[in-house]
Amino acid sequence: MSAKSFDVVVIGAGPGGYVAAIRAAQLGLSTAIVEREHLGGICLNWGCIPTKALLRSAEVFHLMGRAKDFGLSADKIGFDLKAVVKRSRGVAGQLSGGIGHLMKKNKVTVLMGEASVPSKGKVHVKTAKGVEDVSAKNIILATGARARELPGLEADGDLVWTYKHALDPVRMPKKLLVIGSGAIGIEFASFYNTLGADTTVVEVMDRVLPVEDAEISSFAKKQFVKQGMKIMEKAMVKKLDRGKGKVTAHIEVGGKTEKQDFDTVISAVGIVGNVEGLGLEALGVKLDRTHVVTDEFCRTGVDGLYAIGDIAGAPWLAHKASHEGVMVAELIAGKHPHPVKPESIAGCTYCHPQVASVGYTEAKAKELGFDVKVGRFPFIGNGKAIALGEAEGMVKTVFDAKTGELLGAHMVGAEVTEMIQGYVIGRQLETTEEDLMNTVFPHPTLSEMMHESVLDAYGRVIHM
Repeated sequence: MSAKSFDVVVIGAGPGGYVAAIRAAQLGLSTAIVEREHLGGICLNWGCIPTKALLRSAEVFHLMGRAKDFGLSADKIGFDLKAVVKRSRGVAGQLSGGIGHLMKKNKVTVLMGEASVPSKGKVHVKTAKGVEDVSAKNIILATGARARELPGLEADGDLVWTYKHALDPVRMPKKLLVIGSGAIGIEFASFYNTLGADTTVVEVMDRVLPVEDAEISSFAKKQFVKQGMKIMEKAMVKKLDRGKGKVTAHIEVGGKTEKQDFDTVISAVGIVGNVEGLGLEALGVKLDRTHVVTDEFCRTGVDGLYAIGDIAGAPWLAHKASHEGVMVAELIAGKHPHPVKPESIAGCTYCHPQVASVGYTEAKAKELGFDVKVGRFPFIGNGKAIALGEAEGMVKTVFDAKTGELLGAHMVGAEVTEMIQGYVIGRQLETTEEDLMNTVFPHPTLSEMMHESVLDAYGRVIHM
């Protein structure tokens, strides 16, 4: 096939890559995107979107079980796991198809195949029909990441699962072990536990959801335990003995090793960047523990070569990848975008209760030398939360005592993944406590707790 030439070639069509391609095309750059598997990447097909569809089914199931609390009756409630999964796959399929439409609409050339970068400005694509070589003034690496596999704990799709197996399960686990309590681990633990699996979560750090504020982690843990989950912190799965229909896990905790049997294990111990097979070392790209080293504008140090999203390191979040994609497209088009600040990116976890945060935890703010003012407000003090039957939760805000800058916000409870955006905008606009206190929040809403938490930091809380 003849060589084609583009202004921009994007490798990987996940939330970083496809967004970068759309923005580049909008800016008048001739653009191609290479994808080896699915448009939409892991996020749309095997990550963010299908997991939320599963968790929504679990949430409705949980509410049906509480029908009596709302003066309703629901008899013989049950679930059909196949149908739950089918709905989730349908949601993913609908969105993945939508990406194809967006590529056409924006006149982005889509090449389905495996890409490598043999030399600067050249992309080599192995497609089903053969090989295609394209040249590009700019190349954006957006190849994402995959599940980390620990020696002896490798997934086999039957007894030991990765997130992919957990999204399309071969059976409903009866006794489930989840290794790792980050967002992925705790979301699957929450889903299967709600549907009735006897669930144990093992976390190597001293608390579940270890990147969150300690108070939020501790609050969430109490709720998980109340729902019947077993949580083992400062614990490590040393090995798995696989038998017929069961796995014996050797769990080291408090200096002793105990053995427990499970029928299913989900490994969620982090991710590694998809950096292999691209030819990066030969180009002189610096790698650090499977991630491409970049500057604040996602430049790799190799002229015309950028890396965005999970391959470029933490935070490993779809919305960070998308924003970086837009930033890089604008940089290539000669505009002057702002760099993406990791501490301004919110994290959302869709377990039950939900967890969301932005900025620094209280501990991190103190470690950075800030004199802090901290406010808290519980869901139990909010009319809407009580009316919803969701009185378990809290909002926490951290301010710089000297300037009134909002350093961080942390929440646990119903719908906090939607509420966090208010604080994200506040931080983007460099809001102070004064601005937030003078903002009139609508009533009755859960968002009023955001106001009260700010008031609490300054000794002015009303409803507590």
